This record gives sequence, structure tokens and C-alpha cells, in this order.
Amino acid sequence: MVEKVFSIAKELRVGKYVLIDDIPCRVVQIESSKPGKHGSAKMRITAIGVFDGQKKTLLSPGDADVEVPIIDRKAVQVMSISGNTAQVMAKDTYEVYDMDIPEELQGQVEAGKEVDILETMGRKKMERVR
Repeated sequence: MVEKVFSIAKELRVGKYVLIDDIPCRVVQIESSKPGKHGSAKMRITAIGVFDGQKKTLLSPGDADVEVPIIDRKAVQVMSISGNTAQVMAKDTYEVYDMDIPEELQGQVEAGKEVDILETMGRKKMERVR
């Protein structure tokens, strides 16, 4: 399965995803400089890690290739909750697995409810409660 594709840096927009140091990140700010006499425009892309929340910066020429992760969004049903872990079931494959509940969703996740998850590069993250 393909986990990432290539895109041109100047096609990135705020809110899109990019790989920085093989970590999937969401772009929060883009700064670009004018092209100089002997070079192309440079771009400073600031992004926040999807899974760890760390701030990352990518410096790249505007016409250079950047890696973009393939993001898969799914709706899953919460089967049970044990502490900070929820057992969820995928609606399409009926696969059951455990996921950590993020701090911002602690009181909202309940058995029987549906949650949206984000999956990329073999990792999964609970995003919101439906």
C-alpha cells in the first residue's frame, strides 16, 4: 500500500498535510520569498505533527518536490471504554481494535457512539465524536 506521494511545495496550502522528517504534519503557516537573480523562491512551511503535536519547519524551494502522506478517514463505532482506552469497531471490515482516547475527547466518548479516526503510515488517531 502506498503511504505517501509527491507534490510541489508551492501547491501546499494551510490545512493540508505534508511529511517532515517522515512525520505526518498539518500545515499551519506558509511563508515564501521572492525569487532572486540566481535562484528560485524559497518557502518556509510550518506544520504541527498529527500524532505528537510537535511544531516542525520545512525549508524548501518553491518548485521542489515534497512528500505528502495518504490520509484515510474512517467512522468507527465505540464498543467499550476502559480508562483512557476505547475498543472500537470499523464499520466496513468489522475489525475490532483498541485506541487511546485523546485528552480533548475524554468526557465525550461513550460506548455506542461513532467517532472519526484519522489513519496514516500505520498509525491511528481519534479525531472527533459524531
